[in-house]
Amino acid sequence: MDVEQYMEELGRRARAASREVAASSTRARNDALLAARDALDGARAELAAANTADLERGAANGLDAPLMDRLELTEARIDTMLEGLTQVASLPDPVGSIFDMNTMPSGIQVGRMRVPLGVIGIIYESRPNVTVEAASLCLKSGNATILRGGSEALDSNMAIARCLNQGLEQAGLPAAAVQVVETRDRAAVGRLITMPEYVDVIVPRGGKGLIERISNDARVPVIKHLDGTCHVYIDEGADEDMAEAIAINAKTQRYGTCNTMETLLVHEAMAAAMLPRLFRAYQAAGVELRGCERTRAILPAATAASEQDWYEEYLGPILAVRVVDDLEAAMDHIDRYSSRHTESIVTRDHGRAMRFLREVDSSSVMVNASTRFADGFEYGLGAEIGISTDKLHARGPVGLEGLTSVKYVVLGEGQVRS
Repeated sequence: MDVEQYMEELGRRARAASREVAASSTRARNDALLAARDALDGARAELAAANTADLERGAANGLDAPLMDRLELTEARIDTMLEGLTQVASLPDPVGSIFDMNTMPSGIQVGRMRVPLGVIGIIYESRPNVTVEAASLCLKSGNATILRGGSEALDSNMAIARCLNQGLEQAGLPAAAVQVVETRDRAAVGRLITMPEYVDVIVPRGGKGLIERISNDARVPVIKHLDGTCHVYIDEGADEDMAEAIAINAKTQRYGTCNTMETLLVHEAMAAAMLPRLFRAYQAAGVELRGCERTRAILPAATAASEQDWYEEYLGPILAVRVVDDLEAAMDHIDRYSSRHTESIVTRDHGRAMRFLREVDSSSVMVNASTRFADGFEYGLGAEIGISTDKLHARGPVGLEGLTSVKYVVLGEGQVRS
């Protein structure tokens, strides 16, 4: 069977399975998740063997150290996958919930019901644990999923999928509700993203290059974000200790995440006091500062920022810093350079805080908090399948509710329209 035929077959099976999963009970889906957890726990030796094969192949192919680290399935990472399945099973089920019910003058009741999206294609790189995260969230929200992981993790992903399929069958649900693409042929991705007759949504998880390619070529709707160029603005009169704590945490708590601050904006009235103390803290953490002219007048050791620095997602210990005239200038900067991911203001002024929340057009906007909180778990979603900076369907961290749609439901007692 060639790749085209193979992907068509996966799509047909997923579409058929999606109807059964959508109609299943919360208990059946939870039972499947918990049975899959037990199957994974009992298959540690098989998982280790499959992962060793992937690691050996990766070493032979010259994968760099960060990729090799993401590829490795340690005992602790397997434990985390098991805990994740337990947590997803404990989350409230959004499927079938009815809300906004209103009685119309005709006597009919009109409301909306949450329903699964159908078949979700997930395309991701390197990390085998994403197979469990993505499959569990799709299943809990009543969807079928086709998973295309990185070719370097194929043996690991297939071993994990066997355990997930075992859990589904044990709960009386179709194994085809979770399918891993079992070919390294890149043509499989091209087919997956161009078969709207079988796939309802694509979620790419990976680097900017992967997501750009998927977004450009897909004929299926895509839930995605490209960059995480996040900002913190320190407003006039902000509490200096709070501002320092937030600015340091937002940058240094983790460098390689999409919700890490990449540009710091400082009100001109705060610059003389805040920049030297922040410079000392960043210097201690090994962070290089790239500043505007006004920043470098206070911090001569900072590198001169280029125009490109304001757009940059560094994903490392580099920070762009700009001194701005006021809130308006800060919001103008964010409007021009932000990737619409996450922005935060540090302020004591309620009016300016509310302006920032209303006028800054990003998927998460914060007052007096670190951008690192832009995360499904921290938002109380339990988990997330990704973060969306799009405006249609889902925006921000995408949890179970983001993997559903809505339909109108009408309850009547024999009414007819006159």
